[in-house]
Amino acid sequence: MKKYNWLKIKSEIVQFSKSLNIDKIGFASAEPFYNIEELLREHRDRGYSSGFEEKDIMLRIDPQLSLPGVRSIIAVALAYPCQEPNNFVLDKEPRGMFCRASWGKDYHLVLREKLSQLANFIKTLVPEAATLAMVDTGPLSDRAVAARAGLGWIGKNGSLITEEYGSFVYLGELLTNLTLEPDHPVKKRCGTCSKCVNLCPMQAIIEDSSTVNCQKCLAFQTLTKGFLNDEIKNKIASHRHLYGCDICQLVCPFNKGKINDWHAEFKPRYELINPSLKKILKMSNKDFKKIYGQMSGSWRGKKILQRNALLILGEIKDPDTIPLLTDILNNDPRPEIRGAAAWALGKYNLEETFKILANRLEKEEDEQVKKEINNVL
Repeated sequence: MKKYNWLKIKSEIVQFSKSLNIDKIGFASAEPFYNIEELLREHRDRGYSSGFEEKDIMLRIDPQLSLPGVRSIIAVALAYPCQEPNNFVLDKEPRGMFCRASWGKDYHLVLREKLSQLANFIKTLVPEAATLAMVDTGPLSDRAVAARAGLGWIGKNGSLITEEYGSFVYLGELLTNLTLEPDHPVKKRCGTCSKCVNLCPMQAIIEDSSTVNCQKCLAFQTLTKGFLNDEIKNKIASHRHLYGCDICQLVCPFNKGKINDWHAEFKPRYELINPSLKKILKMSNKDFKKIYGQMSGSWRGKKILQRNALLILGEIKDPDTIPLLTDILNNDPRPEIRGAAAWALGKYNLEETFKILANRLEKEEDEQVKKEINNVL
């Protein structure tokens, strides 16, 4: 590679990032992240992993294994809205909630497009530049990269916290073979505050480690397929979470007063982020893809959301939904959905719903669904 004025190139990259409406940009060295290796291994060995992470820990800590010859990593952050839109809906329709990270257009699509434009710009400055973009699904830890690049610090709840936007930021990175001066990490400022640890509904945050037991985390459990235990079902239902959980972020003092509503792509629509549970349950695959396909909360599919919707209906106990729950219990071909409908009907604690469940038990063939019904009866 020929000689370049790397300070000038870094400055031009920063200026171009502003034209892309990137809220924060930082630069990090591409040295291996040995500082998190032990934590990652311990997290895995103790069974705290979600199962969605890259299994090869060396891939997670060594950027060279993703892009040979990498010298620098450019970290970016986009702020996303954290205050609900004004609620003008006056009906008494039972509703559930999507977490804030799923409001608006899928951030993976938005960030990848911005990183692609940034990479193309870099190649106009340095034609021989090599780049590799990662957004959430890459092997590297987005938060570790962002922290090294000085975008913020990793809080006790494992989230990357920025001074300007709190922890309501999407993260991505661009690996490159350019020799760009790294920025400095910022000091962790959580201090003695442990609100996120104390108020986590599942006590999933591991204090003094800035990490989370994903197997206990309520956000993760809303994405888990199949049958859930009663504790998790009750937590999902009582908090009305269709997808994800924001509690550890909402209680964080560094998020107090934040709005972050300037990106048009992420502006929430009330009917989408607080949808009618009945509509979710009656939605066809075609309608689901059309309405929710551009939201990040759609990636696990319709069935997960429908199961969670049934659990929430059990908590709300609206008598008008008993016919719908009964129809699902008797006619839905999916055992997990029938099981959730049985659990929801059991929450009503009415003679009518017990009769419905007893009648279904005589016909039910799936052992897991039978177990759900028997637990209620």
